[in-house]
Amino acid sequence: MNKNIIAVAIGALGFVLGLGFLGNAIKNRNKSENTISVTGLGSKQFTADLITWSGSFSKNNVDLKSAYDELAMDRKVINDYLTSKGIKQNEIVFSSVDIQKQFRSYNDSNGNYVQGEFSGYNLTQNVSIESKEVGKIENLSRNITEIINRGIEFTSSSPSYFYTKLATVKQEMIASATKDAKERAEKIAENSGSSLGNLKKATMGVIQITAPNSNEDYSYGGTFNTSSKEKEASITIKLEYEVN
Repeated sequence: MNKNIIAVAIGALGFVLGLGFLGNAIKNRNKSENTISVTGLGSKQFTADLITWSGSFSKNNVDLKSAYDELAMDRKVINDYLTSKGIKQNEIVFSSVDIQKQFRSYNDSNGNYVQGEFSGYNLTQNVSIESKEVGKIENLSRNITEIINRGIEFTSSSPSYFYTKLATVKQEMIASATKDAKERAEKIAENSGSSLGNLKKATMGVIQITAPNSNEDYSYGGTFNTSSKEKEASITIKLEYEVN
């Protein structure tokens, strides 16, 4: 009889403890679910303050020394032209000379490729400029046909545009995105009759830099447009708050 009473008592105690644990579990679960997650956006438009531009020129000759001497003459003409346009000498960088042997090739009667006899050397050199005088280099890149008119086989690339104060812009956007996210969270809490509690988590997205009003796609690792002088940067901040 006593054993039965003890068993019933133990069972009742276990039932009560189980209810207590279940109640705490439900309470903790509801507490973890009682949060708001919002994403804020920060953006800023700015103009590039650094430009890079490059071009290449080449010479062909069966004699390597002659080809190199001719290329050196072209290099001097290009350098003098650039400095005459107000480009500083320390902004002009010539690469090493790339030398390629050329061969006459043809397809035989069976359609097989045949490398024929040596036909000469092709020497190519690149010239590049990096400058904060964006407008001046832009004009130079547009009027580079003046070099071609001097008998130089010159190929020009499109300029690339950069911004040297990007770190400051990023800080401003983070502040703006955080403020935007918090205001959204406060509005959601207010509309639901609650108030914001502690900030539980903050996650920052990657910076995306595109041309303004463009249809460029955002990239998972971040987009960095260098083809446009005018730029628009954006960043997202995700905030998770407790709700009271």
